[in-house]
Amino acid sequence: MHELTLLSTEAQVEILSDALMELEALSVSVEDADADTPAEEALWGEPGIPVSREAWQRSTIKSLFPNEADALEAATLILAQEWATDIHVQGIQEVADQDWVRLTQSQFKPVPITADFWIVPTWHEVPSEARTVIRLDPGLAFGTGTHPTTRMCLQWIAEHPQALKGRRALDYGCGSGILAIGAALHGATQVDAVDIDPAAVEATEANVAVNLSHLKAPDGGSPVHAGLPDRVGEAHQAYPVVLANILATPLKLLAPLLAGHVAPGGHLVLAGILARQEDELKAAYAGVGLELRVANEEDGWILMTAEKTA
Repeated sequence: MHELTLLSTEAQVEILSDALMELEALSVSVEDADADTPAEEALWGEPGIPVSREAWQRSTIKSLFPNEADALEAATLILAQEWATDIHVQGIQEVADQDWVRLTQSQFKPVPITADFWIVPTWHEVPSEARTVIRLDPGLAFGTGTHPTTRMCLQWIAEHPQALKGRRALDYGCGSGILAIGAALHGATQVDAVDIDPAAVEATEANVAVNLSHLKAPDGGSPVHAGLPDRVGEAHQAYPVVLANILATPLKLLAPLLAGHVAPGGHLVLAGILARQEDELKAAYAGVGLELRVANEEDGWILMTAEKTA
């Protein structure tokens, strides 16, 4: 396998990437050509905020081809295009074949949430100290227990079993379903897991099947029901616990909806929030009658909670 590296201007990134895919590149990636230098540009996106730019002023385009001849032919054809005047070949180099499954597995190890509550990939043995375990492998949906936002939510769940035991909960933006599963393992009898991404719903259902086959809801079914927002629960259903690990902007936009789902005396638990965004979230939820406070902080991320007065 060989990697072709090209230097491109921002304006040509999209057409260049498309051309490489048409030339049967196995993959194409775009990076900041000035990364780790004083000229590095911070480009990022967040749901609810329009992306101002699609690429860096100087972008490195890396594409993989099965062999050196294919990579060289692609470079020659690209440079022959009229629009490619500002594109430069930086090199073609051989890339060692990888056992990607083994490499991925080596990067994900058991994650302790508390002393006895662990997230364990299916290919690992369960640590002897683990009493409560979620078996979870990395996949398309967010939530493996390695990110501070997920860990803080799971810690809150583990530390508040009295809020969950025998009660219902809502996991809004469920991703992999990790929070819904954690809530069920800590006593919630029914958890509605909601996500706008069908892939997340499928991931949640698969992870629930692996982890909760031994638990039943009062109606005899699964303790976790996963679905799209318009398919799970009733429009104005209230829950003793509402969990949402998303990002600050959607959390602000969803303030009326999430606050409306919290039952009187219930708990709202929010994550995906940077420490500098604390005041924005407080203002958004004060407007819907909830007083948020910072309950935990890790690596610049905060967990915010509120209780609805009975």
